[in-house]
Amino acid sequence: MRRLLRRGIGFARFFSSHGGEAVLIDGKSVADDIKQVVAKDVALFKELVGRPPGLGVVFVGSRKASEIYVHNKTLACDETGISSSCTKLPEGASEEDVLASIRNYNEDPSVDGILVQLPIPKHLDEDRILSSISLEKDVDGCHPVNIGNLALKGNQPLFVPCTAKACLQLLLAKRVQLSGRYAVVIGCGNIAGLPISLLLQQHNATVTRVHALTKAPEDYTRKADIVISATGSPNLVRGNWLKQEAVVLDVGISHIQDPCSGELHLIGDVCIGEARKVASLISPVPGGVGPVTIAMLLQNTMLAAKLRHGFHQSKPESDAVK
Repeated sequence: MRRLLRRGIGFARFFSSHGGEAVLIDGKSVADDIKQVVAKDVALFKELVGRPPGLGVVFVGSRKASEIYVHNKTLACDETGISSSCTKLPEGASEEDVLASIRNYNEDPSVDGILVQLPIPKHLDEDRILSSISLEKDVDGCHPVNIGNLALKGNQPLFVPCTAKACLQLLLAKRVQLSGRYAVVIGCGNIAGLPISLLLQQHNATVTRVHALTKAPEDYTRKADIVISATGSPNLVRGNWLKQEAVVLDVGISHIQDPCSGELHLIGDVCIGEARKVASLISPVPGGVGPVTIAMLLQNTMLAAKLRHGFHQSKPESDAVK
Protein backbone atom coordinates (compact mmCIF):
# COMPACT_ATOMS: atom_id res chain seq x y z
CA MET A 1 0.00 0.00 0.00
CA ARG A 2 2.72 2.51 0.95
CA ARG A 3 4.58 1.81 -2.28
CA LEU A 4 1.41 2.51 -4.27
CA LEU A 5 0.88 5.82 -2.50
CA ARG A 6 4.51 6.86 -2.97
CA ARG A 7 4.23 6.15 -6.67
CA GLY A 8 1.22 8.47 -6.90
CA ILE A 9 -1.35 5.80 -7.68
CA GLY A 10 -3.39 6.86 -4.69
CA PHE A 11 -5.77 5.16 -2.31
CA ALA A 12 -8.86 5.76 -4.45
CA ARG A 13 -7.53 3.77 -7.38
CA PHE A 14 -6.17 1.00 -5.13
CA PHE A 15 -9.51 0.78 -3.32
CA SER A 16 -11.54 0.72 -6.53
CA SER A 17 -9.34 -1.89 -8.19
CA HIS A 18 -9.88 -4.16 -5.22
CA GLY A 19 -13.63 -4.27 -5.56
CA GLY A 20 -14.64 -1.28 -3.43
CA GLU A 21 -16.90 1.62 -4.34
CA ALA A 22 -15.57 4.92 -5.65
CA VAL A 23 -14.35 7.36 -3.05
CA LEU A 24 -16.61 10.40 -2.67
CA ILE A 25 -14.80 13.72 -2.95
CA ASP A 26 -15.53 15.90 0.06
CA GLY A 27 -15.91 19.31 -1.54
CA LYS A 28 -16.86 20.95 1.73
CA SER A 29 -13.52 20.00 3.29
CA VAL A 30 -11.61 21.41 0.31
CA ALA A 31 -13.73 24.57 0.42
CA ASP A 32 -13.15 25.02 4.15
CA ASP A 33 -9.39 24.91 3.65
CA ILE A 34 -9.62 27.58 0.95
CA LYS A 35 -11.89 29.78 3.06
CA GLN A 36 -9.45 29.64 5.97
CA VAL A 37 -6.73 31.08 3.74
CA VAL A 38 -9.11 33.71 2.35
CA ALA A 39 -10.17 34.74 5.86
CA LYS A 40 -6.54 35.38 6.83
CA ASP A 41 -6.01 37.45 3.70
CA VAL A 42 -9.20 39.40 4.39
CA ALA A 43 -8.06 40.25 7.92
CA LEU A 44 -4.69 41.50 6.65
CA PHE A 45 -6.32 43.48 3.84
CA LYS A 46 -8.73 45.12 6.27
CA GLU A 47 -5.84 46.07 8.55
CA LEU A 48 -3.94 47.69 5.66
CA VAL A 49 -6.82 49.34 3.81
CA GLY A 50 -9.28 50.01 6.61
CA ARG A 51 -12.14 48.08 5.05
CA PRO A 52 -12.80 44.49 3.97
CA PRO A 53 -12.94 43.37 0.34
CA GLY A 54 -16.40 43.94 -1.11
CA LEU A 55 -18.61 41.82 -3.35
CA GLY A 56 -21.67 43.21 -5.15
CA VAL A 57 -24.34 40.79 -6.41
CA VAL A 58 -27.03 41.53 -8.95
CA PHE A 59 -29.96 39.11 -8.77
CA VAL A 60 -32.80 39.37 -11.28
CA GLY A 61 -36.01 37.38 -10.86
CA SER A 62 -37.36 35.01 -8.25
CA ARG A 63 -35.92 31.58 -9.07
CA LYS A 64 -35.81 29.62 -5.83
CA ALA A 65 -32.57 27.90 -6.81
CA SER A 66 -30.89 31.24 -7.47
CA GLU A 67 -32.12 32.57 -4.13
CA ILE A 68 -30.46 29.60 -2.44
CA TYR A 69 -27.21 30.20 -4.32
CA VAL A 70 -27.11 33.89 -3.43
CA HIS A 71 -27.91 33.08 0.21
CA ASN A 72 -25.07 30.55 0.38
CA LYS A 73 -22.63 33.01 -1.20
CA THR A 74 -23.65 35.69 1.28
CA LEU A 75 -23.09 33.30 4.19
CA ALA A 76 -19.66 32.39 2.84
CA CYS A 77 -18.75 36.08 2.60
CA ASP A 78 -19.81 36.54 6.22
CA GLU A 79 -17.69 33.55 7.29
CA THR A 80 -14.54 34.99 5.76
CA GLY A 81 -15.15 38.67 6.57
CA ILE A 82 -15.87 39.81 3.01
CA SER A 83 -18.49 42.55 2.79
CA SER A 84 -21.37 41.69 0.45
CA SER A 85 -24.40 43.51 -0.87
CA CYS A 86 -27.15 42.32 -3.19
CA THR A 87 -29.27 44.34 -5.60
CA LYS A 88 -32.44 42.34 -6.22
CA LEU A 89 -34.51 43.20 -9.27
CA PRO A 90 -37.92 41.82 -10.31
CA GLU A 91 -38.39 39.25 -13.08
CA GLY A 92 -39.59 41.90 -15.48
CA ALA A 93 -36.76 44.34 -14.85
CA SER A 94 -35.58 46.21 -17.92
CA GLU A 95 -32.11 45.75 -19.31
CA GLU A 96 -31.32 49.34 -18.41
CA ASP A 97 -32.27 48.64 -14.78
CA VAL A 98 -29.79 45.77 -14.69
CA LEU A 99 -27.08 47.79 -16.42
CA ALA A 100 -27.64 50.65 -13.99
CA SER A 101 -27.18 48.29 -11.02
CA ILE A 102 -23.92 47.02 -12.48
CA ARG A 103 -22.80 50.55 -13.22
CA ASN A 104 -23.35 51.49 -9.56
CA TYR A 105 -21.13 48.63 -8.45
CA ASN A 106 -18.54 49.48 -11.12
CA GLU A 107 -18.28 53.01 -9.72
CA ASP A 108 -18.38 52.02 -6.03
CA PRO A 109 -14.80 52.04 -4.67
CA SER A 110 -15.80 49.75 -1.78
CA VAL A 111 -16.86 46.99 -4.21
CA ASP A 112 -13.97 44.93 -5.54
CA GLY A 113 -15.93 42.18 -7.28
CA ILE A 114 -19.25 41.97 -9.11
CA LEU A 115 -21.38 38.88 -9.67
CA VAL A 116 -24.51 38.68 -11.81
CA GLN A 117 -26.42 35.62 -10.63
CA LEU A 118 -27.16 33.42 -13.63
CA PRO A 119 -29.37 32.48 -15.32
CA ILE A 120 -31.11 35.77 -15.93
CA PRO A 121 -34.58 36.18 -17.52
CA LYS A 122 -34.61 35.43 -21.24
CA HIS A 123 -35.70 38.91 -22.29
CA LEU A 124 -32.34 40.27 -21.14
CA ASP A 125 -29.18 40.26 -23.29
CA GLU A 126 -26.77 38.18 -21.20
CA ASP A 127 -23.71 39.04 -23.31
CA ARG A 128 -24.33 42.77 -23.06
CA ILE A 129 -24.95 42.58 -19.32
CA LEU A 130 -21.84 40.52 -18.55
CA SER A 131 -19.73 42.71 -20.84
CA SER A 132 -20.76 45.77 -18.81
CA ILE A 133 -18.96 44.50 -15.69
CA SER A 134 -15.59 46.18 -15.20
CA LEU A 135 -12.95 43.66 -16.19
CA GLU A 136 -11.02 44.13 -12.96
CA LYS A 137 -14.20 43.37 -10.96
CA ASP A 138 -15.33 40.32 -12.99
CA VAL A 139 -14.78 37.83 -10.18
CA ASP A 140 -17.09 35.25 -11.74
CA GLY A 141 -14.80 35.21 -14.80
CA CYS A 142 -17.72 35.56 -17.24
CA HIS A 143 -16.64 38.72 -19.06
CA PRO A 144 -15.98 37.91 -22.75
CA VAL A 145 -12.40 39.16 -22.42
CA ASN A 146 -11.71 36.76 -19.55
CA ILE A 147 -13.28 33.84 -21.44
CA GLY A 148 -11.42 34.81 -24.61
CA ASN A 149 -8.08 34.97 -22.83
CA LEU A 150 -8.75 31.57 -21.30
CA ALA A 151 -9.19 30.21 -24.83
CA LEU A 152 -6.20 31.87 -26.49
CA LYS A 153 -2.85 30.16 -26.20
CA GLY A 154 -0.34 32.42 -24.50
CA ASN A 155 -3.03 34.67 -22.98
CA GLN A 156 -4.29 34.50 -19.42
CA PRO A 157 -7.52 35.78 -17.89
CA LEU A 158 -7.56 38.01 -14.85
CA PHE A 159 -10.09 35.61 -13.33
CA VAL A 160 -10.93 32.03 -14.19
CA PRO A 161 -14.68 31.22 -14.04
CA CYS A 162 -15.46 29.91 -10.58
CA THR A 163 -17.03 26.57 -11.53
CA ALA A 164 -14.18 25.64 -13.85
CA LYS A 165 -11.65 26.71 -11.24
CA ALA A 166 -13.46 24.59 -8.63
CA CYS A 167 -13.29 21.49 -10.85
CA LEU A 168 -9.58 21.99 -11.40
CA GLN A 169 -9.03 22.55 -7.68
CA LEU A 170 -10.75 19.26 -6.81
CA LEU A 171 -8.76 17.33 -9.41
CA LEU A 172 -5.48 18.80 -8.20
CA ALA A 173 -6.42 18.29 -4.55
CA LYS A 174 -6.93 14.59 -5.29
CA ARG A 175 -3.70 14.46 -7.33
CA VAL A 176 -5.48 13.42 -10.48
CA GLN A 177 -3.07 13.48 -13.39
CA LEU A 178 -4.32 15.76 -16.18
CA SER A 179 -1.47 15.94 -18.67
CA GLY A 180 -2.02 13.42 -21.42
CA ARG A 181 -5.27 12.12 -19.97
CA TYR A 182 -8.50 11.90 -21.95
CA ALA A 183 -11.33 14.00 -20.52
CA VAL A 184 -14.91 14.30 -21.69
CA VAL A 185 -16.95 17.34 -20.67
CA ILE A 186 -20.71 16.94 -21.05
CA GLY A 187 -22.36 20.29 -21.69
CA CYS A 188 -21.23 23.33 -23.64
CA GLY A 189 -22.58 26.25 -21.59
CA ASN A 190 -20.58 29.44 -21.20
CA ILE A 191 -20.68 29.22 -17.40
CA ALA A 192 -19.44 25.66 -16.90
CA GLY A 193 -18.91 23.37 -19.89
CA LEU A 194 -16.90 25.72 -22.09
CA PRO A 195 -14.50 27.15 -19.45
CA ILE A 196 -14.00 23.70 -17.88
CA SER A 197 -12.92 22.37 -21.28
CA LEU A 198 -10.57 25.29 -21.87
CA LEU A 199 -8.98 25.00 -18.44
CA LEU A 200 -8.38 21.26 -18.82
CA GLN A 201 -6.73 21.92 -22.17
CA GLN A 202 -4.43 24.44 -20.52
CA HIS A 203 -3.31 21.59 -18.28
CA ASN A 204 -2.57 19.44 -21.33
CA ALA A 205 -5.52 17.09 -21.13
CA THR A 206 -7.04 15.83 -24.36
CA VAL A 207 -10.62 17.11 -24.21
CA THR A 208 -13.84 16.20 -26.00
CA ARG A 209 -17.02 18.18 -25.43
CA VAL A 210 -20.34 16.44 -25.96
CA HIS A 211 -23.74 18.09 -25.91
CA ALA A 212 -27.42 17.64 -26.66
CA LEU A 213 -26.79 17.09 -30.38
CA THR A 214 -23.96 14.61 -29.92
CA LYS A 215 -24.94 11.17 -31.13
CA ALA A 216 -24.24 8.39 -28.61
CA PRO A 217 -22.35 10.50 -26.03
CA GLU A 218 -21.73 7.34 -24.01
CA ASP A 219 -19.37 6.16 -26.76
CA TYR A 220 -17.07 9.02 -25.76
CA THR A 221 -17.46 8.84 -21.99
CA ARG A 222 -16.69 5.10 -21.91
CA LYS A 223 -13.18 5.90 -23.15
CA ALA A 224 -12.57 8.82 -20.80
CA ASP A 225 -10.19 8.88 -17.85
CA ILE A 226 -12.05 11.94 -16.55
CA VAL A 227 -15.76 12.70 -17.04
CA ILE A 228 -17.23 16.05 -16.04
CA SER A 229 -20.95 16.59 -16.52
CA ALA A 230 -22.53 20.04 -16.44
CA THR A 231 -25.97 19.80 -18.02
CA GLY A 232 -28.54 19.94 -15.23
CA SER A 233 -30.11 16.70 -16.49
CA PRO A 234 -30.87 14.41 -13.51
CA ASN A 235 -29.20 11.00 -13.63
CA LEU A 236 -28.03 11.49 -17.21
CA VAL A 237 -24.71 9.72 -16.67
CA ARG A 238 -25.26 6.06 -15.88
CA GLY A 239 -22.77 3.52 -14.64
CA ASN A 240 -22.47 1.92 -18.08
CA TRP A 241 -21.36 5.28 -19.49
CA LEU A 242 -18.11 5.09 -17.54
CA LYS A 243 -14.72 3.50 -17.97
CA GLN A 244 -13.49 1.40 -15.08
CA GLU A 245 -11.75 3.62 -12.50
CA ALA A 246 -12.71 6.86 -14.22
CA VAL A 247 -12.71 10.10 -12.22
CA VAL A 248 -16.15 11.74 -12.30
CA LEU A 249 -17.07 15.31 -11.40
CA ASP A 250 -20.77 16.10 -11.22
CA VAL A 251 -21.35 19.80 -11.87
CA GLY A 252 -25.00 19.59 -12.90
CA ILE A 253 -27.60 20.56 -10.35
CA SER A 254 -31.34 20.00 -10.57
CA HIS A 255 -33.88 20.91 -7.93
CA ILE A 256 -36.53 18.27 -7.41
CA GLN A 257 -39.52 19.29 -5.31
CA ASP A 258 -40.84 16.83 -2.77
CA PRO A 259 -44.56 16.39 -3.61
CA CYS A 260 -45.47 16.06 0.07
CA SER A 261 -43.32 18.62 1.87
CA GLY A 262 -42.71 20.95 -1.03
CA GLU A 263 -39.00 21.06 -0.11
CA LEU A 264 -36.39 21.28 -2.84
CA HIS A 265 -33.85 18.47 -3.08
CA LEU A 266 -30.64 18.67 -5.06
CA ILE A 267 -29.79 15.97 -7.55
CA GLY A 268 -26.88 15.80 -9.97
CA ASP A 269 -26.28 14.69 -13.55
CA VAL A 270 -24.67 11.44 -12.44
CA CYS A 271 -26.56 8.39 -11.21
CA ILE A 272 -24.27 8.11 -8.24
CA GLY A 273 -25.38 4.66 -7.09
CA GLU A 274 -24.37 3.15 -10.42
CA ALA A 275 -21.32 5.35 -10.96
CA ARG A 276 -19.75 4.45 -7.60
CA LYS A 277 -19.54 0.82 -8.69
CA VAL A 278 -17.35 1.79 -11.65
CA ALA A 279 -15.47 5.02 -10.93
CA SER A 280 -12.47 5.52 -8.66
CA LEU A 281 -13.34 9.06 -7.53
CA ILE A 282 -16.65 10.91 -7.78
CA SER A 283 -17.94 14.26 -6.56
CA PRO A 284 -21.45 14.06 -5.07
CA VAL A 285 -24.35 16.50 -5.35
CA PRO A 286 -24.67 18.25 -2.99
CA GLY A 287 -21.31 18.58 -1.25
CA GLY A 288 -18.94 18.24 -4.20
CA VAL A 289 -18.20 20.97 -6.73
CA GLY A 290 -20.73 23.45 -5.30
CA PRO A 291 -18.98 24.42 -2.05
CA VAL A 292 -15.66 24.79 -3.86
CA THR A 293 -17.24 27.02 -6.51
CA ILE A 294 -18.33 29.41 -3.76
CA ALA A 295 -14.85 29.25 -2.23
CA MET A 296 -13.39 30.17 -5.64
CA LEU A 297 -15.69 33.20 -5.77
CA LEU A 298 -14.30 34.35 -2.42
CA GLN A 299 -10.76 33.69 -3.59
CA ASN A 300 -11.35 35.68 -6.79
CA THR A 301 -12.89 38.55 -4.81
CA MET A 302 -9.86 38.66 -2.54
CA LEU A 303 -7.58 38.59 -5.58
CA ALA A 304 -9.54 41.44 -7.18
CA ALA A 305 -9.16 43.54 -4.03
CA LYS A 306 -5.41 42.93 -3.95
CA LEU A 307 -4.98 43.76 -7.63
CA ARG A 308 -7.02 46.96 -7.35
CA HIS A 309 -4.84 48.16 -4.46
CA GLY A 310 -1.53 47.04 -5.91
CA PHE A 311 -0.88 44.43 -3.23
CA HIS A 312 -0.54 41.53 -5.63
CA GLN A 313 1.27 41.38 -8.93
CA SER A 314 -1.05 39.93 -11.56
CA LYS A 315 -0.37 36.25 -11.95
CA PRO A 316 -1.89 33.97 -14.61
CA GLU A 317 -4.99 32.55 -12.97
CA SER A 318 -4.77 29.17 -14.67
CA ASP A 319 -1.27 28.82 -13.23
CA ALA A 320 -2.21 30.18 -9.80
CA VAL A 321 -4.33 27.14 -9.01
CA LYS A 322 -1.66 24.62 -9.95
